[in-house]
Amino acid sequence: MAPSGTRIKRGCQRVLYWIPVLFIAVIVAWSYYAYVLQLCIESIEDTGEKVVYLLVYHVVFIMFVWAYWQTIFTRPMNPLKEFHLSYSDKELLEREDRGESQQEILRRIAKDLPIYTRTNSGAIRFCDRCQLLKPDRCHHCSVCDKCILKMDHHCPWVNNCVGFSNYKFFMLFLLYSLLYCLFITATDLKYFIKFWLNGLPDTQAKFHILFLFFSASMFSVSLASLFIYHCWLVCKNRSTLEAVRAPVFRHGTDKSGFSLGCSKNFRQVFGDEVKYWPVPVFSSLGDGCSFPTCLVNLDPEQPPSPIGPIPTTKSAAEGRQFPSKPLRESQSRLLTTTPSWSDNEGAADKDKKGASNPIMIIEHEA
Repeated sequence: MAPSGTRIKRGCQRVLYWIPVLFIAVIVAWSYYAYVLQLCIESIEDTGEKVVYLLVYHVVFIMFVWAYWQTIFTRPMNPLKEFHLSYSDKELLEREDRGESQQEILRRIAKDLPIYTRTNSGAIRFCDRCQLLKPDRCHHCSVCDKCILKMDHHCPWVNNCVGFSNYKFFMLFLLYSLLYCLFITATDLKYFIKFWLNGLPDTQAKFHILFLFFSASMFSVSLASLFIYHCWLVCKNRSTLEAVRAPVFRHGTDKSGFSLGCSKNFRQVFGDEVKYWPVPVFSSLGDGCSFPTCLVNLDPEQPPSPIGPIPTTKSAAEGRQFPSKPLRESQSRLLTTTPSWSDNEGAADKDKKGASNPIMIIEHEA
């Protein structure tokens, strides 16, 4: 296909990708008109009820739109330049025909990087299209045609990849959209019943009230199931991709390899500062390129794999200095030292684990 034809095709695809977002925008705009004008202003006669409904509605509406906007327009983060192959490494890799020789080159490059996950065959995870070594939890998105840090999934309803940079926004979008639909359903219920009892004036408002109730209640069911599922993923410290296919470490597959306990898993996404949890501003911990791994008790559902002695050498993640990021101290705690995760909770957990004699493995790069 000619370059001009390719550009036209890509332009058409970009337009088509925005159709689901436009659909949501139209639904939200209509719901605003139906709720504010047709229900609150036209149908509700009690002034106090009307004022309370409008105040609460607009608070939830603003938070919902803000979170949705952030999810859509926050650009996914890509791997740092340290993970990209240098020009000389690219040439060296292209000259090698055998897969094992190429893996030797990739292993040599990876030894200086905080990379602990592997492919199913135990090889270094390498992206041919982006020409880089994939950081842990990083995947290539075929729609964006980029490697996305801590990729969860590509969501057509936001026309964006959900990953490290906007996963918190996505969670808040699910939360506030669910609250938005539940609030409309609850406050519209009385007037929905009046519709069937012929207690509403014979105006166009009653049809808006009818469809508003049906649409809000149906969206509530789907949003509730999706939100509960992603809450479970946050508590387990898994992405959607990792829930489908567990990450592979050097000792074998472990679907809970990145889990640090429910509280720490939650803080990894929402941050340490409670005041930022409900607000769609970035507060996640780390830089998205490296994650602490604390593998406790290999999953009994997984086949057993031999575990060698724990090396005492310093991990590559600790020895590697990445470019400084505009993060607060609490946000970069994941990248400083491992003991930052060994707080009072960790001490209590350690006492409990000592009684049940589990195996604690902290991943180190050999």
